[in-house]
Amino acid sequence: MAINPLSHNKEIKKGLYLVPTPIGNLGDITYRAIEILKKSDLILCEDTRVSIKLLKKFEIKSKLFSNHKFNEKKNLPKIIDNLKNGQIISLISDAGTPGVSDPGAILVKECVKEKINITPLPGPSAVNTSLSVSGFSEKFFFYGFFPTKLKDIQNDLRSLSNLDSCIIFFISSKKLNKAIPKIKENFSDRMILICREMTKYYEEYLRYNVKDLKTFDENLKGELTIVLSEKKRVKKSSLLLSESDKRVIKRMIKKFSIKEITNFISQNNDISKKEIYNYCLKIKNEI
Repeated sequence: MAINPLSHNKEIKKGLYLVPTPIGNLGDITYRAIEILKKSDLILCEDTRVSIKLLKKFEIKSKLFSNHKFNEKKNLPKIIDNLKNGQIISLISDAGTPGVSDPGAILVKECVKEKINITPLPGPSAVNTSLSVSGFSEKFFFYGFFPTKLKDIQNDLRSLSNLDSCIIFFISSKKLNKAIPKIKENFSDRMILICREMTKYYEEYLRYNVKDLKTFDENLKGELTIVLSEKKRVKKSSLLLSESDKRVIKRMIKKFSIKEITNFISQNNDISKKEIYNYCLKIKNEI
């Protein structure tokens, strides 16, 4: 596949750009992200003290503007006016992809409403990074930040425990120990991966059976990403075929293949396919 080289002289489309930033290691930023940020008239960020380090590292001179969850609604009219006037504005978060458990959704919705061009960039994501190292199913549900109120924890985790997929949470290290009893209560039959300091020098991946998970003597530092595995599939029991099933198999054996019969019988009971297959084979040989 051919990759288009960056062209710093080529104009980019006006509008809003959603620019992912590294989740820890600054080396993970993309060339395109740097290019867009350099060409932006304004960069919206959560915390200017955090984002200025990124801008200085890559010699980005664009103006920073604080836009976090406490002021994003107030800032919205001014930002929309600037976009309508043809400015190129980038939205970044302190780490990862903006709008995903970070400020940005309100602005994106308003841009959609006003038919303002929105361009998302691919890039660093704690969700994808944690899932890739988990070894669990690629089918997953992303919850976002772990609930804080006890009532929400009880209700949400009870509902989520029915999902037959991986479940990914963000959680503060300070809240992990309080959450562990509820995790064990609802997901005791699963595996858990706790990711801390991802992409940094002291990154660590802690793996446990949920039933064996214990509270930590000391709080793990930083913001954590938790991945719960998919449900463990219970193997069908090795029950014996009933006389009724045997009669059905004898009637089917001359018209259908052993595979077809095995699939049909296994859909309606808990007998293992191996048990059914072996009986079909026996009857087939007796004919």
